[in-house]
Amino acid sequence: MFRIVHKEKLSPGIDLFEIEAPRIAGHTKPGQFVVLRLHERGERIPLTIADNDPDRGTITIVVQEVGKTTYELGTYKEGDIILDLLGPLGKPSHIDNFGTVVMVGGGVGVAEIYPVAKAMKEAGNHVISILGFRTKELVFWEDKLAEVGNEVIVTTNDGSYGMKGFTTHALARLFEEGRKIDLVHAVGPVVMMKAVAELTRPYGIRTVASLNPIMVDGTGMCGACRVTVGGEIKFACVDGPEFDAHLIDWDELMKRLVYYRDLELMSFERWKQKRGMV
Repeated sequence: MFRIVHKEKLSPGIDLFEIEAPRIAGHTKPGQFVVLRLHERGERIPLTIADNDPDRGTITIVVQEVGKTTYELGTYKEGDIILDLLGPLGKPSHIDNFGTVVMVGGGVGVAEIYPVAKAMKEAGNHVISILGFRTKELVFWEDKLAEVGNEVIVTTNDGSYGMKGFTTHALARLFEEGRKIDLVHAVGPVVMMKAVAELTRPYGIRTVASLNPIMVDGTGMCGACRVTVGGEIKFACVDGPEFDAHLIDWDELMKRLVYYRDLELMSFERWKQKRGMV
């Protein structure tokens, strides 16, 4: 069992949890994730490790309340216990001195690019972070990305903070300015990552996307996270979660992401009914 030692509200619907998990904290690398189960009747969900502290024996996850389990986790407080935490899982990010690296994070994906951006900077890269949010009140970790990089660009859909538009608009502006970019690393909504891939494709810029589709067992046995990459079947949990964004079959992936939507909504509604929320 794993105890929550710190909880923090980063923005509406997005919570940070620091959890005691010494064995995971001592072995995790940027880009890896854990599979969490809250209790005996809980489902298994994948969550990227946003930070780790081997000395404290803790890992940090940042969670957006979007479904039954993430909303339920949002009710947990400091001192509460999480039943299962499996990890670190997945292949770590490929960290090297590429030159100029652009990290693109959308929404909660901002937390997921943090450890990779930090490692890229430590490897000698010039790190530019583009952070995308719907509106100003949702902005978080701008300061943390500034601490581990060279430049930070914040975009909001409504223009209430930073540059008005999407992350792709900020990335396109870098191209228009003639900036030499050696690697783009994107984490966020699938539609955003696909748009980033299509934007960088004509320039031949190496682009990596971190996929977080439906995962169940996190070991590749169930096959729920199948994706097609370069015409070959891959499993995001064991072959990824990071892949060449120009080789991913994005249309197939988006179809797979909605396979269990009706069941997820049914489970969420039942949970809310039991808590008197509807």
